Amino acid sequence: MKATLERILSSFITTIVLLLIYGFGLAVATFIEKYHGTAAAKAMVYYSPLFFLLQFLLVVNFLFVAIKFQYCKLHRWGIMVTHTAFIIILLGALTSFVFGEEGILHIREGESTDQLAVRQGDRTTFHTLPFTVELVKFTLTRYPGSASPSAYESEVLVHVDGTTRNERIFMNNVLDVKGYRFFQASYDPDERGTVLSVNRDVAGRNITYTGYLMLVIGLILALTGKNSRFMTLSRRLKELRTVAQSATVVLVLLALSVSASAKGEASPMLDIVQKYAVPVEHAAKFGALPVQSHSGRMMPVNTFSSEVLRKLHKAEKIGNLDSDQFLLSLLAMPDMWMRLPFIALSNKELANYYDLTDGECAYIQVFDSNGNYKLQEKLEEAYNKMPAERNRFDKDLLKLDEQINIFHQLINYQMLNLFPKENDPNHKWYAVGDDLSVFSGKDSMFVSHIMTWYLAEVQEALKSGDWAKSDEVVDMISTYQQAKNKTLDISPKRMQAEIKYNKIDVFRQCKKGYLILGGLMLVLSFAMLFKQKRWMKIGVWVLGIGISIVFLFHMYGMGMRWYIAGYAPWSNSYETMVYVAWATVLAGLLFVRRSPVTFALATLFGGIILFVSGLNWMDPEINPLVPVLKSPWLMFHVAVIVAAYGFFGISCLIGLTNLVMMSIAGKKNTDILKARVKELTIVNEMAMWVGLALMTIGTFLGAVWANESWGRYWGWDPKETWALITMVVYAVVAHLHLVKRWYSSWLFNLCSVVAFASVLMTFFGVNYFLSGMHSYGQNDNVHGIFTYLYIAGIVVVILGILSRIGFNKTKMNY
Repeated sequence: MKATLERILSSFITTIVLLLIYGFGLAVATFIEKYHGTAAAKAMVYYSPLFFLLQFLLVVNFLFVAIKFQYCKLHRWGIMVTHTAFIIILLGALTSFVFGEEGILHIREGESTDQLAVRQGDRTTFHTLPFTVELVKFTLTRYPGSASPSAYESEVLVHVDGTTRNERIFMNNVLDVKGYRFFQASYDPDERGTVLSVNRDVAGRNITYTGYLMLVIGLILALTGKNSRFMTLSRRLKELRTVAQSATVVLVLLALSVSASAKGEASPMLDIVQKYAVPVEHAAKFGALPVQSHSGRMMPVNTFSSEVLRKLHKAEKIGNLDSDQFLLSLLAMPDMWMRLPFIALSNKELANYYDLTDGECAYIQVFDSNGNYKLQEKLEEAYNKMPAERNRFDKDLLKLDEQINIFHQLINYQMLNLFPKENDPNHKWYAVGDDLSVFSGKDSMFVSHIMTWYLAEVQEALKSGDWAKSDEVVDMISTYQQAKNKTLDISPKRMQAEIKYNKIDVFRQCKKGYLILGGLMLVLSFAMLFKQKRWMKIGVWVLGIGISIVFLFHMYGMGMRWYIAGYAPWSNSYETMVYVAWATVLAGLLFVRRSPVTFALATLFGGIILFVSGLNWMDPEINPLVPVLKSPWLMFHVAVIVAAYGFFGISCLIGLTNLVMMSIAGKKNTDILKARVKELTIVNEMAMWVGLALMTIGTFLGAVWANESWGRYWGWDPKETWALITMVVYAVVAHLHLVKRWYSSWLFNLCSVVAFASVLMTFFGVNYFLSGMHSYGQNDNVHGIFTYLYIAGIVVVILGILSRIGFNKTKMNY
C-alpha cells in the first residue's frame, strides 16, 4: 500500500491529471462567478477545502518527483528553483488568507475615524485601527474639458503614537502606516468624501514577493541551464540541422480582401457631393486645427474627422473624399448629406423593420413624414433591458441610434470643440453649437460668428474656386486658439505628428508587407523542399531583409502612437493586437537562425493579427487612460504577457504545419517530411517554453501591479484567473514528454494548437463571456471575431483526424 501510494505521488501522470483538474476547476469557477457572484465562486471553488487539498497534492507530487528523480543531485537547478518558487507563492497566499486583513475606510472631509469596515460573508464588522485617519481634502482631477477622471487623491492627517503625519494618497501611490496599506479606491458622488481600500498583510506579502523573485530566477535558469529541457532541445535542433536544411510545407490559405465590402451602385447624391468637393489642400489646412475630443484629449481635426467617418460609414474614405473633405462637405452642405444613404447599417432585419436602405441608410430615413423619430419606441425597450438580455436587433439598434446622434450633433455644429475658453479652470474647449454664454465681449462675438462666416466662404469657394478667403478664416481660428489656450499642448509640431501618423497608416502598410513577404517566403520554402537552387536561397535571404524593414517600420508606428498618446500603446484591444503582431514577428526573428520556416510563419501570423486589428469592430481611437492604468507596472505586465502570446501563436502555427505534413505524408515523401516534422516539433516546444516563461512572469508582474494599485495581488478576477489557466494549460502540454506512454509528436503538435484556445479565451473570451475589473481593456464588439474562431475550430478537428490517420501510417515520431 505504501509503495503504491509513493508510486502514484511520484508519477508524472499524477502531475498531468492534477494540473488538468486544477485548470478545469478554475475555468468552472469563472462561470460560477458570472451567474452566481464572486462570493459563490470563492466559497465553492477558490477557498473550498477541496481546492486547498488539490494545491497541497500538487506540492506533495513535486516533492516526491524531485526526490525520486534526484533533481538536486543532477543539478537541475532551473526545475528546483522554479517549482520551489511556486510552493513559496502558495505558502504566501495561504498566509495572506489566514492572517491577512482587508477592509474599507470611508471618510468625509473634515472628519476622522479609526474604524475599518471588514466584510465577512453577508455581514460587515468594524475593526479598530491603532491610529486615526483624518481627511483634509479630496481632489478629483478630470481630463481637460471632459467628465472623465484623470486622477483623484486624498490629503489626510494620520494621528499615530502622539504625532501627526500629513500624507497624500492617490492611485498607484500607497500610504503605509504600521503595516496597514491605504489605497485610493473610490470617492463620494459629491466629491467631498473618499473611499480607501486598506490591507494589512506584511508576512504574506513578503513571502509572496520572495516567491515571485525566485520564480524569475528559476525560469531564467530553466531556459539557460546546461541540463535544462530548453538547452537539450537546442542541442538536438543543431544536430538535426547538420543533417538536413530546414524546410516546410505550408498551404497558403490566406485570400483575404483588404478593402471594404462592395457597396453596390453609387448614389446620384454622392456624385453631386463629390462634384462639389473641397480641395484636398484646403481640407488639410482645416484638418490641421487642434480640437478637443469628448474625453478631453487634444488632437487635430484630421483625427476627429477620421473617427467620425469610421463611426458613420465604417471606412476611411467615402467615394473619392478623404475624412477632412467629408467633414467640411457635411458642414457646408448638410441638406445634401441628410438625403445621402451613407450611414453603415449591417442588420437587414433592422433595415426591413424601419424601411431603410439595406447596407447604408440616410439620416432623413429614420424620421417619418411628421418628423417623428422612428427608432424611439424600440430604443426605449432596448434601454430598459439588462445588457445581457439584449438581442442582436437591440444592440444594432443602439449602434444606429449612436450614429444618428453623431450626425445630428455635427449638422448642429456640436462636437467640433475648436474654441478654448481663456482661463477656464477645467480647460474646456467649446463648439459653436454649445451654450456659449460663458464667453463675453469680443470672444463671444468671435466664437458665435466665425464658423458661420467660414462655412459661407467655403460655400462661395465651391462655386468660384477661389479659396483664399477660406484660408484666411482658418488662419484666424488658429490664431485665436493659440492666443486663448494657456495650458494644453496644441503645438503645430504635435498636431502634424498625429496627422502624419494618420496619413501613412503604418499598421495597414505593415499588414500588407507581412502577408505578402511572409507568404512568398513560405512558397519558396515549399519549393526548396523538393529542389534547392541558389536563387531560392537568395530569395529567402532578400525576403528576410524585407520583413526586417517592415518590422522596423511597425516599431516606428508604435513609437509614433506612444508619442501622440503619451503612454505605452498597449492599453486597449486595438493597441494590444498591434503589439501582439509586433511581438509575434519579434519571436520569429529570435528563431530565424534555428528555423527560417518559423520566421516565415511568425511573419504571416503577424500579418493576420494586423488584419484582424483593422476590422471594423476594432476601434483604433486614442483615448486618455483611466487612473489605475497610470502605473509603470502596467507597461511591464502587458509588454511581457502579450509577448508570450506571440510565442504561443508561433507554437500554434508550427503545430498546424506539422499536422498538415502528417496529413499529406505518403510512401514517397515520408522520409523528407519526417525530418521536417522532427525539426519543427523541436522548434515548437522551444517556442512554447519561452512563451510559458514569459506568460508566468507577466502574470505575476500583473499581481504586483494589482497589489500596488488595489492592495491585493490576487483577487480571482476572471481575466487574471484565465491568465493562470493559460499557464496551467501550456504547462500540461510542455510536460507531456515526461509521460512516455502518452507522448507522440502528433499529440504534442495537436495539443499546441488546441492550447491556443486558452490564449484566445484570455484575450477575447473573458470580455465576451465574463466580466470583471479588467473591463477597461474590453471591446464590446469582440463577438465579430467568433465566427472566424468557430470555423477555425472545425478545421482543427478535421485536420486532427486526418493527421492522426497519416501519423499511424508513417509513425512520424521523434
